[in-house]
Amino acid sequence: MHSVLVVDDSVYVVDVFMTMLEQGGYRTFAAYSGPECLELLRTMTPDLVLLDVMMKPMDGWKTLEEIRGNPATKNIPVLMLTSKVLTHGEAEKYSSLIEDYVLKPLTNFELYDVVEHVLRRRQMILADVERARQAGLDNEIVSEYALLSKNIEVSRRFLTILENTYNLNKQVVPISDNIGTAMKNLETHLRSQEARHRQIKEEIKKASREVVLTYQLR
Repeated sequence: MHSVLVVDDSVYVVDVFMTMLEQGGYRTFAAYSGPECLELLRTMTPDLVLLDVMMKPMDGWKTLEEIRGNPATKNIPVLMLTSKVLTHGEAEKYSSLIEDYVLKPLTNFELYDVVEHVLRRRQMILADVERARQAGLDNEIVSEYALLSKNIEVSRRFLTILENTYNLNKQVVPISDNIGTAMKNLETHLRSQEARHRQIKEEIKKASREVVLTYQLR
């Protein structure tokens, strides 16, 4: 049974999401502020943190930075859950720090889908990392590959959200030159990440084949 820490400064919202998750078979824990979340993480390591953005006195982004800045908690998956529209500045700054960004409201099954996807992706990345290490790849390259595997998908997700928010044809939100430039920068960065990911993946395949060949020749 996977464990999820739900963090929101609304008791009602926490109760709703804990109920939804428990009905889906998850074990849940609650924190009602950023500081309470950080304190709780001193004594437990959940499989996932479901973190609201708009909280007081410490908002979700600051809480996220504190989680990532602590060696004991930096690898815990964090999924941002909010009704706040994503800004291009947040996308640029935080895409590498989170697992996904989910907009409220959402149904039970939508919540289960995103949580399960995050957990499955994490397991797949860990399996790839283990294969790469067994193939003898340098630890720095292996760590880079793991980070890229997650960041690429999150960056795509952020771009989709931004494109839907700042849709020029539908004029959902007026787009400025700064926003247009930021989105192009995100796209360029994403293509660069994808190219590097493909390169490392080929190195992993090559190293794995060499390991198998060496084993067969013994």
